[in-house]
Amino acid sequence: MPKTESDLLAFLAQLGIAVTTKRHPALFTVADSQALRGEIAGGHTKNLFLKDKKDNFFLVTLEEEAEVDLKQVHHLIGGASRVSFGKPEKLMELLGVVPGGVTVFGLLNDAGCKVKVVLDKALMENAIINAHPLTNEATTSIAADDLVNFIKATGHDPVILKVSA
Repeated sequence: MPKTESDLLAFLAQLGIAVTTKRHPALFTVADSQALRGEIAGGHTKNLFLKDKKDNFFLVTLEEEAEVDLKQVHHLIGGASRVSFGKPEKLMELLGVVPGGVTVFGLLNDAGCKVKVVLDKALMENAIINAHPLTNEATTSIAADDLVNFIKATGHDPVILKVSA
């Protein structure tokens, strides 16, 4: 059973990480979430759940308007080949979320650390980063350094790279 928003918020509290969460109607795309601009300050994320031909999985977290060359990004992130989007079944199995709800906070569900997490350097220049808290019906704001601490606490080793064009 995947972890829930409550589990995530409890985990963050246990780590001493302060966050704020704003509830809103379900958001499925960057365009949907842009309607909230002005209400929630900070960098807003989009997440790419990718896999290579050897079934290595990657979560690339970027600013919502960043562009990535999917034909070349494997060179940057350590993929064994060109990458494609991971299947919804694997997304649920590894990160505990469905398409439209992909979030860096899904790493809480990846107990086996099978997903390599890559944070775009431009995103990490924001003091505050916003992501869905395992549901696309809310947005959680977290300090950039605290996001890195959260990722490390899940057992993952976050890589900060310039992956956006």
